[in-house]
Amino acid sequence: MLTEHNYRLEEPLKSAVLSVLEAHVEPLLGKGLVSAGMVQKLALNGRRLELGLVYPYPCQSTYKDTVMTLTKALAKLDVIDEVECEIDLQVPANAGNTNAAPIPNVKNVIAVASGKGGVGKSTTAVNLALALAAEGASVGILDADIYGPSVPLMLGVPDFKPVSPDGKMMTAANAHGIAAQSIGFILDDEQAAVWRGPMAAGALVQLVNETSWPKLDYLVVDMPPGTGDIQLTLSQKVPVSGAVVVTTPQDIATLDAKKGISLFNKVNIPVIGIVENMSFHLCPSCGHKEHPFGTLGGSKIAERYHVPLLGALPLNIAIREGMDAGNPSVVAEPSGEIAAIYREIARKVGASLAKTGPQTGVSISISDDE
Repeated sequence: MLTEHNYRLEEPLKSAVLSVLEAHVEPLLGKGLVSAGMVQKLALNGRRLELGLVYPYPCQSTYKDTVMTLTKALAKLDVIDEVECEIDLQVPANAGNTNAAPIPNVKNVIAVASGKGGVGKSTTAVNLALALAAEGASVGILDADIYGPSVPLMLGVPDFKPVSPDGKMMTAANAHGIAAQSIGFILDDEQAAVWRGPMAAGALVQLVNETSWPKLDYLVVDMPPGTGDIQLTLSQKVPVSGAVVVTTPQDIATLDAKKGISLFNKVNIPVIGIVENMSFHLCPSCGHKEHPFGTLGGSKIAERYHVPLLGALPLNIAIREGMDAGNPSVVAEPSGEIAAIYREIARKVGASLAKTGPQTGVSISISDDE
């Protein structure tokens, strides 16, 4: 936290600058930059205004537009000829509503869940993790689907085997810039995890607590489908910050998604929002949009439970092909339409956790170095 500089801007200029910054409302936080605690530095060096901002959630793809907008507005003030803006990311830790012990080095845990299989939950979890990283965060992913681990294949590291240098903690894989852990790294390719519910839940706790995680802003947990022992264990033993529920539009999927939301509500884990997969299909030849699984399923769930619809993904063969090849959409085509949707979802998730977590103020260093 910065301390106040001995020298101050003259009050008329100080008020004018802060007024411009407060008028710039950060859309996902719903506050001006000053009231959101994002102004870290404010100093005048000659006729150059030095501005430092700190974001509480990853959104570096928006930095350029923010800087251009603020520079244009601040340069209208008579004594300012240029603006030098630096932006930093400081993600706050958020343990949610749980009493579980924090995971060393992990600030936030995001559970990605679904009420049933086959709705693209793992695809969403992997791409969400990669999108958070693409927006500037340090990220890990835990494959908690003990019976059907798919993250090793999706990330292109099926042959990774954890080691334990100290005999206590396991190493995590590194794939596309994120840390990853999965029971699939430990079992042989065709070996089935024939465990009863409590055994599987215990294995999950071991994976969480006995992995040597690097410093992470977010740990994304790819949950198994359903509402059984593993989900309950996660809510009791892991400090989950919030949950993202994945569904497809048809009634059978949304019905099961409702059960997942109900579970999280009962165990006091905030539901961040809904992601609707296979929402529509665009004909590659004519561009006609079809809805093979119906329409508005995700929107109706979001409205009923008063949570946002974070995004809707198309039914696109490129998504499946990328996952099978270990090259997910966010890294395969980082400037493509699908990656843009995942990155928007990631920004919304990060902002939601920043708003619901502990609020920490940032001191402003306001100085005049003329």
